[in-house]
Amino acid sequence: MANRGHKISPSIRTGSRLVLQSLLLVAVGAHSQAEASGFRIANQSLGAVGLSGAHVAFTPGPDASSYNPANMTWLADQWLLETSLTLLTLPSITYTDNRSAALNGSSDSELFVMPLAHLVSPEYNDFRFGFSLTYPYGLAKQWSQPFPKASAEQFSLLNVEANPTVAYQVNPWLSVGGGIRVVYAKGEVDNEVLNPPFPTIDPLTSLSRSADADDTQLGYNLALSVRPLDQWTLAATYRSEVDLNLSGTGDLKAFLGATPLLASSGPTSIDITLPAVLSLATAYSFDRLTVELGWDRTFWSSFKELDFQYGQNFLGTPFDPFDRAVAKNWQDSDAYRLGLTYAWNDRWTTTLGFAYEETPVPAETLGFELPDTNARVYSAGLRYRWSSATEVGFSYMYHRTRSRSVTNDAGIDGTFTDGGAHAATIGLITAF
Repeated sequence: MANRGHKISPSIRTGSRLVLQSLLLVAVGAHSQAEASGFRIANQSLGAVGLSGAHVAFTPGPDASSYNPANMTWLADQWLLETSLTLLTLPSITYTDNRSAALNGSSDSELFVMPLAHLVSPEYNDFRFGFSLTYPYGLAKQWSQPFPKASAEQFSLLNVEANPTVAYQVNPWLSVGGGIRVVYAKGEVDNEVLNPPFPTIDPLTSLSRSADADDTQLGYNLALSVRPLDQWTLAATYRSEVDLNLSGTGDLKAFLGATPLLASSGPTSIDITLPAVLSLATAYSFDRLTVELGWDRTFWSSFKELDFQYGQNFLGTPFDPFDRAVAKNWQDSDAYRLGLTYAWNDRWTTTLGFAYEETPVPAETLGFELPDTNARVYSAGLRYRWSSATEVGFSYMYHRTRSRSVTNDAGIDGTFTDGGAHAATIGLITAF
């Protein structure tokens, strides 16, 4: 049987927070947004991008550390390192209101630059150790028109995760793994409510909020892989929920014309839950071709509301709109994934992927901060083995969304069109 690609040939709080924050500032020179399925970014490596995320049972490289730590025990017994760079382009989303063209809007296009790293150690007494640096969640939307910017002039959640992992081979056909997730997140929100089109703030001309906050929390991930046959793998992984309490400062202002009437600056916080994810997958190799089928559920039902907390109570004041909880009530969502990996010879390997991802955002609570829809994901990749210790590759993914018409109590009565995402990843895999 041809080599399935499982082996590459030979040849915490303050300190971690400062490290993660510096990495985030270097990496996130632009804003990010998830590619659908809420604000989760599922594809965090050269292989995952080229397979539309169908990369849990068959993980032949060092990114097994992130996607399935249990599979690390079946990699070549040496140091393995993947360094890659993903450019994620998010086209503008257009909103067309059913009531008036004055309420229409168009979001800014976005570019997100993600430097990624995955590392796996040699074997130590049936144990393997790994480390991954990824950006598994992200959200950013910017609108400059009067109606949408009342809720999302800028709305962003930037996230970076350091994930040390370990795996143990129980026997030749069973392996288990897991790790600790160190998650740093930074959120920024800017709103400006103008009169018009919001006469409810009369006699004020405008209300504005600007807030930023951050937090570092821990989570965990677990993995299990079973190989009934050398060419067949069954896998299950679980990434825990992470509860963030983003704390920082907020500025509130009220204007009558160009004259500031009221202002407040002080501590601000908001709770955000990064949901748990369960993945089940199977992969089978037919000589040079490996096929993976996968399913994952993201438990978005933990995301109930957006509720900013301040150092004082603003209910009943002009700043009342900024001090009320905004219901979200998201739903658990499923994704279905198919990946094909074909080794043409000892040097060239291609990948193809397809996924269908459900949105967790119900129409009743959809807003301008994330006008999400169901999506179809198409991807392809090409890898070249330069030498016994070096492999280079390129992957591309197109995230196709459809228009969505919404009428809800949040004030939206219109249709969102365009959007989607394009991701391009270049990567280098080395063994030493």
